[in-house]
Amino acid sequence: MKFIETLKNIWKIEDLRSKILVTLLFILIYRFGSFIVLPGIDPSALTALKSQTAGGLMSLLDMFSGGAFSNASIFALGIMPYISASIVVQLLTIAVPYFQKMQHDGESGRRKMNQITRYLTVVVLILQGWAYLKNLDYQLRGAGAIMETGFWFMLSSMIIMCAGSMFVMWLGERMTDKGIGNGISMLIMIGIIARLPEATVQEFISRAGASQGGLVMFLAELVVLILVVAASILLVQGQRKIPVQYAKRVVGNKQYGGVRQYIPLRVNAAGVMPIIFAQAIMMLPIMFAGFNADGVNNFMRVFMDNTGFWYNFVYALMIIAFTYFYTAITVNPTMMAEELKRNNAFIPGIKPGKKTAEYLDEIMSRITLPGSVFLALVAIMPAFASIFGITMGFAQFYGGTSLLILVGVVLDTTQQISAQLQMHHYDGLMASGGRFNGRYGSVAAY
Repeated sequence: MKFIETLKNIWKIEDLRSKILVTLLFILIYRFGSFIVLPGIDPSALTALKSQTAGGLMSLLDMFSGGAFSNASIFALGIMPYISASIVVQLLTIAVPYFQKMQHDGESGRRKMNQITRYLTVVVLILQGWAYLKNLDYQLRGAGAIMETGFWFMLSSMIIMCAGSMFVMWLGERMTDKGIGNGISMLIMIGIIARLPEATVQEFISRAGASQGGLVMFLAELVVLILVVAASILLVQGQRKIPVQYAKRVVGNKQYGGVRQYIPLRVNAAGVMPIIFAQAIMMLPIMFAGFNADGVNNFMRVFMDNTGFWYNFVYALMIIAFTYFYTAITVNPTMMAEELKRNNAFIPGIKPGKKTAEYLDEIMSRITLPGSVFLALVAIMPAFASIFGITMGFAQFYGGTSLLILVGVVLDTTQQISAQLQMHHYDGLMASGGRFNGRYGSVAAY
C-alpha cells in the first residue's frame, strides 16, 4: 500500500525520523506531567472537580490542558495563560506606538516582545493560580475532603503551577526547534485528542442505552461529524486566486516577463485566531468568579453557559469582528501592491500602486465576510450538538476551537512532513503527486 510505503520513506530519512521521535518524547513528557497531582492534594477527593469540568466553559479549560485541570496537576493551568498573554501583546502592537516600533525592529524587537510576553504570562499565572486553588478548596470541601489553605501552602502551590506552565511553554518551544511543526499548537492538539476516545465511548454508551434507535443515532452523529470536519478543512484551505501579469521586457536578445501567475487570497486569512481571541474574552466571567459559578449574578451566569443563546450570539458576533480585525493586521494590501510594482507585475485591468491596493482591499473585504460567518457557525456548532442530546464531551468535537485546531495542526504538520519527503524525492502524504495547494492555517501564531 502507498501509505505503508510512505511511512517507510519517512523512517529512511534520518533527520525526519529524529524530529518525529523527539516530538513523541516531548508529548510523552507532557502527558506524564498532566497526571502528577499537586503536593498535599488527595487524588481520590477530586471527584467534585472532575464533575465540575464535565461541561460548560470549565470543560474547555480542561480540554486545552489535556485533563490536567481536572487532575489538579502541576500542569493544571496549561498553556492558555501564555496564549492569553500573547493575545494581549498582539493587541498592544496595534494600539501602542512603543510596541509597534518593536514589531518593526526585526529580530531584536521580536526578542523584546517575547520577553514581555513571558513576564505577562507569569502575572496571568499568578492570578489564575490563586483562583484555581480557591476553587479547588471549595470543590474538595464539597466532596468531604480538606485542603490546607495556609499562606505557605498556597504560595508553594502557586509557584509549582507557574513553574509547570512555564515548563510546558518551554516544551512547546523545544518541539518547534527540534521537532515537527509548531510545538505549542501540537501540545494543544494533543490535549484535545486525549479527550476524544473517552468522549466517544461515553456517547456510544449513552446511545446504546437508549430504548430504540440509539445505535442508528450514533452512526448518524459520526456522519455529521465527518461532514463538519470536511467543512472545516474547506474553511482552512479556501482561497481566491487573483491573476497577476508580469510585464514584458527585453534585455539583449532575451525576453523576460510576460508570465501570468496568481496571488492566493485566503477566505479565512485569520485562521483560528478570531475564535481564540473571542473565547479568551468569553472566559473572563468565569475567571473573575474564581472558576466557581456559585454566588454570581444572573448577568455573569448567562455568559458562563456556553450552550445558552446569548453566550453563543455574542460569541459569534465577536468572532466575525475579530476575523476582520485580524485579517486587517495580517494582510496588508498596500504592501502587496508595492511588492507587485517593485517586481514589474500588475493585475490585469487595474492600475499599479494605489488602485491595486484598493482593489486587493475590496476583494479581501468581500471574501472575509462569508469566511467570518462560516467560522462563527463552526465555532457555535457544539451548542447545536448539545441541543440534539449529544453529550457535552462529544459535542465539543463538532466545531469550535478544538476542531479547527485539530484540522489546522494536522494539515500543517502533514504539510511539513510532505515537504521533507519531497526534498528527498519521495511522494508526500497528501494530494496527487505529493504536492500541496498552499500553506494551511493553524495556531502557529504562537
